[in-house]
Amino acid sequence: MNILVIGAAGGIGSQLVSDLAEFHNLLLGYNHNMPVAQSAKLEPVDACSFDSIHNFVEKGLQEFGSVDSIINLPGNLILKPAHLSSEDEFYKTIDINLKSAFAVIRAAGSLLTDCSIILMSTAAARIGLANHELIASAKSGVEGLARSAAKTYAKKNIRVNTVSPGLVDTPLSAKIVQNSIALSASKKMHTLGEIGKPKHISNMISFLTDPENNWITGQNFVIDGGLSSTK
Repeated sequence: MNILVIGAAGGIGSQLVSDLAEFHNLLLGYNHNMPVAQSAKLEPVDACSFDSIHNFVEKGLQEFGSVDSIINLPGNLILKPAHLSSEDEFYKTIDINLKSAFAVIRAAGSLLTDCSIILMSTAAARIGLANHELIASAKSGVEGLARSAAKTYAKKNIRVNTVSPGLVDTPLSAKIVQNSIALSASKKMHTLGEIGKPKHISNMISFLTDPENNWITGQNFVIDGGLSSTK
């Protein structure tokens, strides 16, 4: 398969590329950090730019002739209450998470048919967690976008789904994971008593890229160790 991955240099992205690279053609979009992948093609992309994302998808078509999946991974994590959040932090969070997802849908809707699009949400969009107002707002928008786009582009057989992790051990969550008190509290919040690993999320994303699973669209897959569904 021919797969485009945007934001491939992060913790989940690195694991995903490792899992996919052996059997698929990959075009990896990066901004500041370049992904490490021996067998994949690399292309700079600004995930917050409609034109840059459009050009990236066009590049994938030029390289491979067709695109079977697009995976959009950019994200940030600013944890603070709304009254302490700046306007700049708000727009930064919206741009990285929601605008990048919208740009992918926009480009795919214009250029592609018969494609699986996987967008990233968060378990914090399903359950009220203190100090998560910024990320919960943006990712809730991603989920709504995915459901609407799944209906709009079904006629082109473009399937759109979201994956919602709980806390995963990645560089993005380092401030929590590397703080023993915060980590212990986080583990207790997850019913299975552990935080997630990038492999847990990569497994779900890989499942959605498989053409044998092409009767799935408009769904949100929560991979969170029970965080948002049990008490």
